[in-house]
Amino acid sequence: MAAEPKKIIIDTDPGVDDAMAIFLALRSPEVEVIGLTTIYGNVYTTLATRNALHLLEVAGRTDIPVAEGSHVTITKGTKLRIADFVHGADGLGNQNFDPPKGKPVEQSAAAFLVEQAKLHPGKVTVVALGPLTNIALAIELDPEFCKNIRQIVLLGGAFSVNGNVNPAAEANIFGDPDAADIVFTCGADILAVGINVTHQVALTDAERDKLIQSNGKFAQYLSKILEVYLSYHQEAYSMRGVYLHDPTALLAAVNPSLFTYTEGAVRVQTNGITRGLTLLYNKQKRFGEVTEWTDKPTVKVAMTVDAPTVVKLLMERLMES
Repeated sequence: MAAEPKKIIIDTDPGVDDAMAIFLALRSPEVEVIGLTTIYGNVYTTLATRNALHLLEVAGRTDIPVAEGSHVTITKGTKLRIADFVHGADGLGNQNFDPPKGKPVEQSAAAFLVEQAKLHPGKVTVVALGPLTNIALAIELDPEFCKNIRQIVLLGGAFSVNGNVNPAAEANIFGDPDAADIVFTCGADILAVGINVTHQVALTDAERDKLIQSNGKFAQYLSKILEVYLSYHQEAYSMRGVYLHDPTALLAAVNPSLFTYTEGAVRVQTNGITRGLTLLYNKQKRFGEVTEWTDKPTVKVAMTVDAPTVVKLLMERLMES
């Protein structure tokens, strides 16, 4: 008897690689997408909501609800880091698609997350692909949220490697480090996929050519929006191809056996020159002093990934007609 698909909610800031991850989720029989929640990051939240609704229309899945998330950080900060220079002013490769016909639900993202976790206790996985503000707000809204949720798989952190915003910080954690610290220490089952892992997974020019030649609806769409993202990677990393951050994190929820993990407590630096730094304490030494690390819950952090299989799965599922 086939296993029941895992219910997932994708918290997203679309974003070219978010589009890839959303399409990949919709083409993965192992999971059932029960909602999208939106957050700032690659674009501002209002545009993230528009893009999420648009992507569901492209996919023919307007039955999936979209809940709009926070427009400010957990500490009410309004100076946000928006990466439109990576993904295009519209977040989707400057294609300027027509506005979607759909509308978000009335609930906030945090309220939607809390409601779904209560409706399906122990069965909902949140895949967080942007700053963690909505997840932290859900934790603040309902103290039982961390017990009700099955797992939080998050794209975030730069564990023992340089960040991609500055040498210390990865973009999603840097976007709201206070929220990230709340999430990492909340006691939920958490799996973090950082850029130490996602920088092992790239889509090459050759694979992009395959997308262009494919008759698959999603492949055709993605081959259109990839140009700006490719140009950014050429300029920033001198590489011909793109890192597959969001699809890799999504596959950690779909097929965790593609990764190896370590465990420990993670804290986030919330100010100063290392703001957004994620630090993993492996708990191998017991310290005598009581500190900000004492009694913090253990989380899983991805260390390696089967990159060829991730790329193969992505290509196969996106090129299906």
